[in-house]
Amino acid sequence: MEVGSFERFFFPFPSRFSIKKKLDLDPDPDLFFLLSLLFLRHIQVNVLVVGSGGREHALSWKLGNSPRCGSLFCAPANAGIALEPAVTAVPSLDVADNGAVVSWCKEQGIGLVVVGPEQPLVDGLADDLRAAGVRVFGPSAAAARLEGSKSFLKDLCAEYNIPTAAYQRFTDVSAAKEYATSLGAPLVVKADGLAAGKGVTVAFSVEEAHAAIDDALVARRFGDAGAEIVVEEFLEGEEASFFAIIDGETALPLASAQDHKAVGEGDTGPNTGGMGAYSPAPVVTPEIEEQVMETIVRRTAAAMADRGSPFTGVLFAGLMIKDGVATLLEHNVRFGDPECEALMLRLESDLLELLLAASEGKLSEASAPRWSDDASMTVVLAAEGYPGDYKKNTEIRGIKRAEAAGTEEAIKRGSKAETPAKVFHAGTSKSNKSDAGDDDLVLSSGGRVLAVTARAPGVAAAQAAAYAAVDQIDWPEGFCRRDIGWRAVGK
Repeated sequence: MEVGSFERFFFPFPSRFSIKKKLDLDPDPDLFFLLSLLFLRHIQVNVLVVGSGGREHALSWKLGNSPRCGSLFCAPANAGIALEPAVTAVPSLDVADNGAVVSWCKEQGIGLVVVGPEQPLVDGLADDLRAAGVRVFGPSAAAARLEGSKSFLKDLCAEYNIPTAAYQRFTDVSAAKEYATSLGAPLVVKADGLAAGKGVTVAFSVEEAHAAIDDALVARRFGDAGAEIVVEEFLEGEEASFFAIIDGETALPLASAQDHKAVGEGDTGPNTGGMGAYSPAPVVTPEIEEQVMETIVRRTAAAMADRGSPFTGVLFAGLMIKDGVATLLEHNVRFGDPECEALMLRLESDLLELLLAASEGKLSEASAPRWSDDASMTVVLAAEGYPGDYKKNTEIRGIKRAEAAGTEEAIKRGSKAETPAKVFHAGTSKSNKSDAGDDDLVLSSGGRVLAVTARAPGVAAAQAAAYAAVDQIDWPEGFCRRDIGWRAVGK
C-alpha cells in the first residue's frame, strides 16, 4: 500500500491535519507503516464480559482499568457490576443463546469477548464468535472438554503422561462398585460432565462410594452429566490452584491460589463452589511451579494441539501437592471463583493487553504478567442454608463501609496498593427501595453472594484486612467461614 493510502486509511483528516505536516516528516513508506501499526496498537477495544458472578465482577473491574478498554459491557451482570462506572450491564442479553450473543456483538462493534463461566464455553460460544469474526478469549467447545468431560481429561492424561490419580470410567453400576471395592477407601467418585460443582464425592468408606455410584448411575442425580462416572484413587497432600494463560501454542504462568471448598471451618461439611481463597499459595514453590508448567500445563497444551483442538484461554489446574510433587486433580477452562477475585487484586499488568495477546496468538511476544508481592484474600459471604436451600431477596447493607474498613486495615498493615480492598458481588440484585443509595442496599439473589477481598503484605495482613471489611457488612441472613487462609497464616 502506498503512503497516501496509509494516510487516508489511518488518518482520514483534512490535509492541514496531516501527520506528515504536523511532524514535519518526509513521506517515507516504512515510517508510515510503523506509525500506522503504533496507532492501531493503541486503538481502544470494546469488550463484552459474559457472566454474572464474583469472577465476572473482578474481571470487569480489572478490564475497566485498562487504557485500551473502550466501551465495556457485562451480560447479564449483577448489582455490583452494574455499579462499576466503567461498565454497562446488559441484563437483557441471553448469554445461553449463542446466536443472540453473536448478533449483539456485531451490532455493538465488540472487539473482544471474555467468557467467564464454563457452561457457555462447553456449549460452543467461543466457536460461534470466532466463526463470525469476533475475537474471543476462551477455548473452543472441543478444547473445553478438559473441564466438560472428566473421562476425556483422564484419558488425555494417560496418553500424554500427565501426572494424575489412577482411575477407571464406568457406565455400569456393578463394574463401578467392584472397582471401588478393589481401590478401598478413601476414594473419589466423579460425574463425568458439568454438575455445578456438586458432582464430586470424596468417599471415606466403600459404602459411601457405592451410594455415590448409585446416585449418579441409578438415581441420575446429575442427569446426563452423571451418565458416565470416573472412579479414582484418593490423593493425599495439600490442594492448590494454579493458573496459566495459553494462546493455542505458547503458555505463560499466571499465579497460584488456594481455595476453601468446604462450607464449614476446619474444612468440614459439604463442598461448595468456594468459600474463600488467597493468593499466592505458599505450597506452590518456584520449583513446584516449574514442574506444573512442564509436566501439566505445557503437556496439556501440546496434547490439545496434537488433537486438532488447540487451547486458547485460561487453564486452571487443580493440584494435589505432596513431598514437593504436584499431581493433577482436575482441569478447569476458566478463571476460578473465588480465586479470580484474589488474583485480580494482585495483578499489576494490563489484563486487557494480556487477553488480547492470547486471543491473537501472540503470547510469545508478550511480557510475563507482573504480580504484586502482596498477598490477597477473598472471603465469601453466603446465604444461610447454602449449599442447600437458601433464602433469596434478603437485604444487604454496608458495602461502602466495608471497603473503607478493609482499606484502612490494609494500609495500617503496610499496603501501598491503589485498591487495597474491594467487595465483589456474586449473587446480588438491585433494590428498588428509595433509600438504597449508591450501593448501600442490595438484595441477595444466590447462594454465594459477596466476595470480600483485601490485599496487604503477607497472608496474615490480608486476612486481617478482609475480615475487617467483612465485619462491616450488615446482612443477618448471611454467613462466612472465619478461617480462610488457615494453612498459610504464619508462614
